[in-house]
Amino acid sequence: MGVKVIIPTPLRQYAGKNESVMVEGQTVDEIMRNLMASYGDLQKHLYNDDGKLRSFVNIYRNDEDIRYLERGETRVKETDVLSIVPSIAGGAAEVIEPSRALRPIVRGYGRRGDRKGAVVIRTKGENR
Repeated sequence: MGVKVIIPTPLRQYAGKNESVMVEGQTVDEIMRNLMASYGDLQKHLYNDDGKLRSFVNIYRNDEDIRYLERGETRVKETDVLSIVPSIAGGAAEVIEPSRALRPIVRGYGRRGDRKGAVVIRTKGENR
């Protein structure tokens, strides 16, 4: 029957748009070789030119990172699930002026209309 391998969303286009596939094998390395044989376009996204798993790609057997088990030699059973998890980094927060981000939420309490109360942090464009 094989082991269920979960394909991450960014790589599904290289695996026939499958969310998961069943792959035969006794070890993680064997399963990954068989996966590459079926979906060759995944190779360049998961492995470097030397055939080593890229440093930003993590593989989990169930919820355990194989780097802390026996790496590629980690044995698997048909009831196991392998997850390919690429590390994702990047992006930037939008910086806005504090005067626009922080607004009093309680107004007009106090003498002569003083603004007293708590403040909340709102993101740019959020309803005020």
